[in-house]
Amino acid sequence: MTHHVIRLDAPDDFDGWRDAARALAGSGVPADRVLWQVGDQPADLFATPHRAPVAPISPSAARLNVPRDFIQLARSVVLHRDPERFSLLYALLLRVLHRPALMQDATDPLRRRVEGLSQAVRRDMHKMRAFVRFREITMPGQDGDAAEGQSRFVAWFEPDHHITRTNAAFFVGRFATMHWSILTPDAAIHWDGTTLRQGPGASAADAAPGDPLEEVWKAYYSAIFNPARLNPRAMLSEMPMKYWKNLPEAALIPDLMATARARELDMIERSRAAQGRHGTAKVGR
Repeated sequence: MTHHVIRLDAPDDFDGWRDAARALAGSGVPADRVLWQVGDQPADLFATPHRAPVAPISPSAARLNVPRDFIQLARSVVLHRDPERFSLLYALLLRVLHRPALMQDATDPLRRRVEGLSQAVRRDMHKMRAFVRFREITMPGQDGDAAEGQSRFVAWFEPDHHITRTNAAFFVGRFATMHWSILTPDAAIHWDGTTLRQGPGASAADAAPGDPLEEVWKAYYSAIFNPARLNPRAMLSEMPMKYWKNLPEAALIPDLMATARARELDMIERSRAAQGRHGTAKVGR
């Protein structure tokens, strides 16, 4: 059986997937005749496909009427780490072309599966924005974009999915005046205040080990911790333990949780004592 083998440039290559999917759909190629490959990675360990060229995008393919919410969904799903994501999206595309209302059908198994991938990506992007912690280092002046003695802020993060490049715009907007680098196992992004550059993946050893400001941050975190509002289940839902190793404040959490009840009782007693003093003073007047 002849398959079309589509080689994409990167795991998050939405443009490459979109262009190939349009050409394939315009030529009426079924989903089970397409094998999607990232770089030199094998497309399918159990298949021995014949490479079939993808026809250029025809005028009819260029006029494919695809709902906007499908495009938004596809941009998100491509970032997932599921090796079947490109195949699932193309299969969904073929169905949506014949029945656009499928995008509003929450009971359809394929659409639900693809939507689940998108939700996982959105959660991962949110966690990255919440849990990236920059550490300040002093550059030695070896890089072409850094003068000797200039500060750079470096962070290490381990995303679940291929979100680093897509999430870069958030950090550029949030930390526009800083010179920073975010290192992940898959890719690195570097901002010098003007230009965003991309680089290969790194390791935790490449990141800065810590800086004095972390002690200030931990003191602040400890001070604002409210033992009366401690909800371990909710906290672990918002801050899963897999992120703790890269969060300086996480070292404080076990002790803060262990002493929360005692601190809450102390707060109650001090509040009662204050009310009693206020009441006595009022009676005396």
